Amino acid sequence: MQSDEELDRDCESCPLGEALQRREFLREAVARALLAVGAMSVMPGRASALPFVFVRGVGGRIDKAYPVPAADGAMIDKDESVIIARVDNRAYAFSLACPHQNTAIRWEAANHRFQCPKHKSRYTPDGKFIEGRATRGLDRFAVRRDGEQLLVNLDALYREDKNAAEWSTAFVDLVPREK
Repeated sequence: MQSDEELDRDCESCPLGEALQRREFLREAVARALLAVGAMSVMPGRASALPFVFVRGVGGRIDKAYPVPAADGAMIDKDESVIIARVDNRAYAFSLACPHQNTAIRWEAANHRFQCPKHKSRYTPDGKFIEGRATRGLDRFAVRRDGEQLLVNLDALYREDKNAAEWSTAFVDLVPREK
């Protein structure tokens, strides 16, 4: 095994010359990568991204209770495989499983969408299918509001291709409409 000094001497005699020392290059590459990651975390585009948290619902399979989200974002109940999402003053309860092959979907904050990590199917924040191997939107649970709780019926799961009417109305308006 060569020492650092021997490696530096070997690099100095290589055709790239002294300008590209291997260790300097690696240090510079790592520093630039860390700088890029840090810059991404303070970009203003993240302000519009949906935040997410992990939660646990209360109750049985019918009327599992979750808090009404105070702002746009997603809450994930891994135990029940449910995503509660608030988008544009509507609350949705989705199955965590991608409709294509039941892989757990993930929220991509940078792109403001859900995506399946296995085959890259993509979905809007309200569960509509964008592109990928899946052929329909995210499956939605029946949901209703009771005060400051969302009640999700885990036995009533609607598929966009089989229960279109139920699927399209499986959300709760969080801002009452004016009469």
